Amino acid sequence: MPRVKLSKISNNLVIDWQLSQIQIPVVEVIDVSFDDVYADKDKTAIRIGFPYGNTERIVIETTQSTYILFTSNEDSIKEKIRFLMNH
Repeated sequence: MPRVKLSKISNNLVIDWQLSQIQIPVVEVIDVSFDDVYADKDKTAIRIGFPYGNTERIVIETTQSTYILFTSNEDSIKEKIRFLMNH
């Protein structure tokens, strides 16, 4: 199963999943958190990953959009996002 991959290019957080690549300017990130509510609060959020089979969700809120990452390893993904934003 393809996994969500994270990296940083210049001052952008880069999310790769399947054939898509999303670049989010680090300065636009407001918050990175866990989504503990199955019914997402933001219906217009951009969903990345497989929602079925992965019950953990990481929410990246930016000034422009909200991104929901579906993963089975929420702790390491959240920490990696924070690490990439700070380095």
